Amino acid sequence: MIKKQPHMNLGAAVLFVIFSLLFFILIFRFVSIQVTGEVHGQALAAKAQKKYSDTKVIEAARGSIFDRKGEVVAEDTSSYTLVAILDKSVTTNPKKPRHVADPERTASKLSKYIDMSDSEIYEQLTKEGPFQVEFGRAGRNISHQTKNEIEELKLPGITFLKDSKRFYPNGVFSSHLVGFVERKENEEGKAVSTGKLGIEKMLNDQLTGKNGSVSFKKDFWGFLLPDSEKKITPAHDGDDVYLTIDKKIQTFLEDAMDRVDKEYKPKKMVAVVADPKTGDILAMSQRPTFHPITRDGLEKGWSNEVVETPIEPGSTMKIFTLAAAVEEKQFNPNETYKSGSYKVTEKSKPIRDHNGGQGWGSITYLEGIQRSSNVAVAKLVKEKIGTEKFRDYLTKFGFDKPTGIDLPNEGLGKIVYKWPIEKITTSYGQGSTVTPIQLVQAATAVANDGKMMKPRVIEKIVDRNTGKVIEQKEPQSAGQPISKETAKEVRDVLETVITSKKGTGKSYAIEGYDVAGKTGTAQLSGASGGYLDGANDYLFSFLGMAPKDDPKLIVYVAVQQPDIDHYYKGSIPTSMIFKSVMKSSLQYLNIKPALSDKAESSPVPDTEGMAVSEASELLETKGFRPVIIGTGDKVENHLPKAGTVALEGERIIIKASGEKTYPDLTGWSLRDVMKLAQLTDIKLNKAGSGYVTKQNIKPGALINEGENLIVELQTPLQQFEESQKPKGNKETEEVGG
Repeated sequence: MIKKQPHMNLGAAVLFVIFSLLFFILIFRFVSIQVTGEVHGQALAAKAQKKYSDTKVIEAARGSIFDRKGEVVAEDTSSYTLVAILDKSVTTNPKKPRHVADPERTASKLSKYIDMSDSEIYEQLTKEGPFQVEFGRAGRNISHQTKNEIEELKLPGITFLKDSKRFYPNGVFSSHLVGFVERKENEEGKAVSTGKLGIEKMLNDQLTGKNGSVSFKKDFWGFLLPDSEKKITPAHDGDDVYLTIDKKIQTFLEDAMDRVDKEYKPKKMVAVVADPKTGDILAMSQRPTFHPITRDGLEKGWSNEVVETPIEPGSTMKIFTLAAAVEEKQFNPNETYKSGSYKVTEKSKPIRDHNGGQGWGSITYLEGIQRSSNVAVAKLVKEKIGTEKFRDYLTKFGFDKPTGIDLPNEGLGKIVYKWPIEKITTSYGQGSTVTPIQLVQAATAVANDGKMMKPRVIEKIVDRNTGKVIEQKEPQSAGQPISKETAKEVRDVLETVITSKKGTGKSYAIEGYDVAGKTGTAQLSGASGGYLDGANDYLFSFLGMAPKDDPKLIVYVAVQQPDIDHYYKGSIPTSMIFKSVMKSSLQYLNIKPALSDKAESSPVPDTEGMAVSEASELLETKGFRPVIIGTGDKVENHLPKAGTVALEGERIIIKASGEKTYPDLTGWSLRDVMKLAQLTDIKLNKAGSGYVTKQNIKPGALINEGENLIVELQTPLQQFEESQKPKGNKETEEVGG
């Protein structure tokens, strides 16, 4: 019989107690978890849900920006990022590699599609360590077409990540007004688009929208469980914004500014086109500017100069001084005054006219406005309107407060009006400052029969998801500083600035349209005070409207320090922009040219048998336009026939002796071509209506009786639209980020 040791009973008892405690703890823990559903304060159900469910983000599309007619100005488009997989572990079948197996060949092929050399790409493809590499800016924003072309090469290890980018199809197009979008990673590592300038910045919240999500359950290996329930929160795309900008008018403006920028290389330029009836800004641009996709040029200036930067307006301010004088019945166009120089007080420096203070002797106030005489407006304010009353008009015209235009960071000029001399220099735009957009707003009062309109660039905001207009911007009046009668008289006077031989605005005349406007030549302030005195150290400007009797458009242009050798030439680059934009825009809007003064009509003289030179001279003295068909020196026949009453300027087709050759028919009316056909016994076929743009038989070719002449005709509007079509068939490649 084995004898038990006394300590064994004690040990067994201790073990029993320990295991009993452990069992009790496990039971308590199990019951506790069952009751609370938590471990260390964390819900087990949530942990399980997280492990066996997944959530994907549904990205909201950024709203698009359109012009007033629905043409795209900015939109999101698909883009791709080029990626190269370098890790060999992804390849399971050496015959079908899934990584970059041949870096040299791959680099050679890719260099034809992205802006990197073979060696630069090869360097990326031979890096040791990374699972995959990208190619910086050159490999981002790959277009869909380029992606397809690269995929057709079937390069092992080359793949793409899909993304979206902001695309601006018009390139440089009111860039400071529209703005641009920057795409950067946030703290969570997700790419986020943010507006950085103009409309893109100001309406960033409305354009951005809200992301959605989709949640679903998965098994242990990550596969979607059958019959599992999806929870979808749809994305709410950003709102669409419709601008008052007109794409075609904006294009006219950009093209005109490009031409001047290339030829005259000014330091700065700004220009605005507005509808005076509504205050709608139809076009706005500046130089320097930038490309919203590549950002090229952005470093030269972030500010929207039209809205943010005050300037001395120069003599364009005389428009409003004149308006105040007319409204106060203090402007007598036939009253005379002594031009040259004028002292506001005995101690003040004399105000001088722009021809060195020489003036033009004793002239009328009308001539003073035409010649842009500083003395004329100084005397109007000092001796007739009164400086305090004139100050009231500056307020009425909105020069001492922002316009409230729907663009960010609007600046405000300063009306310097303390000393007697300052009160007078303000009348001709020196000393005090205003913004270009303030000038445009004030000009709407003159163009719109006294009613001043608040400028606006946003027409409406539309919910892309429902198509409903969520905000409609209506035209707003900004006051009525002058009467309808005053506005008309001011326009009549301003027309003479262009039509008078003594006017400073002769170079701004547009054939077929009556223009009213005022030139401006403002000296530029130097860094150390005072004014610069170089030949081109001026801000040359013009503020004009047309047609004069019922203006449909206001155009303001300012060109700073162009490359010229005398300030008198400052009107050349300024008028290049104004005339081109105004005429093209009026034609595009189908505003018919004004009829000239009643054309004289008279019977066509009989010139048959006369010498061609003699007949031509006779017809010209009658106001007709002779067109000679034939190389001989005798007139055989002509149309219209002798005795027919014809209007001044009408073509008289003269059939002369000798060989007959076709003239250049471009610009001829159908009626004139029919005269030619009748005289020469040719058969006429036409296509279209309006004026000739093409002829099937070249000018200079011999005319043969009975042959077919085919002409194509287009209306002026059709010709204009045709001229705006892009030349060639090259597709625009999407670039940038």
